[in-house]
Amino acid sequence: MTPENYQKYLRLKELANPYKALLFDVDGTLADNMLAHKAAYVATAKEHGIILNPDLIDETAGWPTIAVADEISNRYNVSLDKYDFAKRKSSIFIEQFIQKTKPVDFVRQILYDFSESRKIGIVSGGTRSTLNITLEVIQVVGKYETLVCAGDTPEGKPSPQPFLLAAKQLEVDPTECLVFEDGDPGVQAAISAGMSWVRIDQI
Repeated sequence: MTPENYQKYLRLKELANPYKALLFDVDGTLADNMLAHKAAYVATAKEHGIILNPDLIDETAGWPTIAVADEISNRYNVSLDKYDFAKRKSSIFIEQFIQKTKPVDFVRQILYDFSESRKIGIVSGGTRSTLNITLEVIQVVGKYETLVCAGDTPEGKPSPQPFLLAAKQLEVDPTECLVFEDGDPGVQAAISAGMSWVRIDQI
C-alpha cells in the first residue's frame, strides 16, 4: 500500500468504526477494474457497429448491464437486445480481463479489518457469475455474509432496493449501514435507502 493509500485507509477505518454493517460496491470500489469494464463495453458495442463513448460507463456506474444496454440503445438510436448484449459483454470481460483484476488495496483492507466484528455485504450491479470470479480473484471470498447483485431486486442502483435488501438479509437497520461506493448512482441509492455513504474515489 502506498503512503497515500495508507492515509485513505486510516480515514476510511475511522469513518467505518461506528457502523454495524458495511456494504461494499465491487467494480471501482473493491476491484480496480473500471478501465477493463469500459474496454469490454466498447468492444461489445463495436460488434454492433457502435463507436461507444466510454464516458457513458462512468455516468452509469453501478447500473446493471442490461440497463446500460438500454441506455446505449437510447443514446445511439439503435435497438439492442439488452440480454444478448449483457451476455456478450460479460463474456468478453471474463475472457480478456477478469484474471488481471487487482484489488483497491485500501478498501479491501477495511473489509478484512471489520469482517469479524461487523456485518459485511457486497452490493453490485454486476451478474452473480462475474462477481463470484472477481471476488475470488481479489481474495475476499468468505469475508462477507451476503451478496446482492443484478436480478436480485426488481430495480438496480440508483434505486435503494439493492442496499435495502442487503440490510434486511444482514438484519441491520439501514441507518446503521455505511456504503462504500465510487459512482453517483450508488450514492443516490444509498441516500434513498437512508444509509450513510463514502465515495472511495474522493476520499
